[in-house]
Amino acid sequence: MRLHPADIGIIVLYLVGTALLGILLARGQRTTRDYFVSGREVPWWAIALSIVATETSTVTFISVPGYAFMKGANGEGGDFTFMQLVCGYMVGRILISVLFIPLFFRGELLTVYQVLTVRFGETVRRAAASLFLITRSLADGFRLYATGIVLVALTGWSDPTSILIIGGVTILYTYLGGMKAVIWTDVIQFFIYIAGAIAAVLIIADRVPGGWAEIVRVGEQFDKFRFFDFTWDLSRSYTFWSGLVGGAFLTTATHGTDQLMVQRYLCSRTARQAIVALLASGAIVFAQFLLFLLIGVMLFVFYQHYPPAVPFARSDHVFPTFIVNELPTGLVGLVIAAVFAAAMSTLSSSLNSSAATAMTDWYRPLRRREHSEAHDLKLSRAMTLIWGLVQISVGLVARHLSQRVVDEVLGIAAFTNGAILGVFFLGTLTRRVDEKAALVGMAVGIGLMVYVRFFTHVAWPWYVLVGSVTTFLGGCLISLGREFSAARLAALKASKSQGV
Repeated sequence: MRLHPADIGIIVLYLVGTALLGILLARGQRTTRDYFVSGREVPWWAIALSIVATETSTVTFISVPGYAFMKGANGEGGDFTFMQLVCGYMVGRILISVLFIPLFFRGELLTVYQVLTVRFGETVRRAAASLFLITRSLADGFRLYATGIVLVALTGWSDPTSILIIGGVTILYTYLGGMKAVIWTDVIQFFIYIAGAIAAVLIIADRVPGGWAEIVRVGEQFDKFRFFDFTWDLSRSYTFWSGLVGGAFLTTATHGTDQLMVQRYLCSRTARQAIVALLASGAIVFAQFLLFLLIGVMLFVFYQHYPPAVPFARSDHVFPTFIVNELPTGLVGLVIAAVFAAAMSTLSSSLNSSAATAMTDWYRPLRRREHSEAHDLKLSRAMTLIWGLVQISVGLVARHLSQRVVDEVLGIAAFTNGAILGVFFLGTLTRRVDEKAALVGMAVGIGLMVYVRFFTHVAWPWYVLVGSVTTFLGGCLISLGREFSAARLAALKASKSQGV
């Protein structure tokens, strides 16, 4: 596709403006507290929008409309049943507000994994932090590659060009502005991609003969507005049960024990403000996914009237095809900027949270002497750069892997999140499980999830539930077993002593 100069201008304006904002927000940073948690001075509404923008990637922006457009190979989709998972997201947010957020504000934390040090010790903390760093780098590197694919379709650029532009600009403003730049650019990016989505809605509604009445008529005719599926089948991803239960556990892990999200709560002044931000983000996410799914239904009706020359082979090709072929000059640039925004909001958060974890959970506990805050701030920025280069490298390598390998690597995060959530449950809900039992529980949880992932047909929304429950039960059983053995040994010694 050859972009119009006006569209190119909009894209360049967005990228340059984002970089300049990072430079502007870099002023006044003196400590790692400023760099990683913005001095705990961010208002709740900005944190709420940042949470939403971060959990909305380019894949979400493109694929969720595709979900409502057509059924997948497994027969799921083609309607609003994705929203069952979003209902689970809401339940998970309530659990986090009750179980975890008050815990995060009992001290001056920079990462969520510092909580594990108090309960279990440094080994468990580093194990959880390492799982986060590895899976975050892999998952977001592949997410960067997936975004590159979308931009290639929209702009005609090469894969490496798309990856380097997104990665380079994101590294620049995150390197300079830290978490403050991440949050405030997230706020701007949220409004950009929502504006792009609303613009698409208005254009499609105008292009469909009969307008909204026709959209509703055809949508009802093909059962596009179906919301619930009460089928009990562990191999199906989007049922009421997998959505409500699996989605709740998934969100409890990703938003309650993953540094990527928890770091935002730590930017709040109080636990109460963090809870308000998290719950408000849930309401916004609910409305946002309704909007994305509505776009999918509208595209279905549009292509009923104007069938494509070649039928769509994959659902995630539908929205990009409409953008390229149907949007007028100017709006194409806006929607491409929205694609950038959805990608960069997630990647910038990943870079800053990875730097915070490497700095706080690895470097500082292991160094032999204290350094000045200026030294630590400089090193924190260097770590942001390093993790950015790692993710770009993963994205470039991913071009040479099969799609199946991409799917497998992206699935890693689901079952490692379960193990980490299980350890937090052990720390929060038990008092007698020690460090060794917790580590064994994590190993058991990850081991079982490898089996579930590669050798069963269990759908991915259940992964975190299985991994966390297995980790929790494994840690409890190991602890009970050790206590029983110790009691038996003590009784044996006592009996021998009495016999003597």
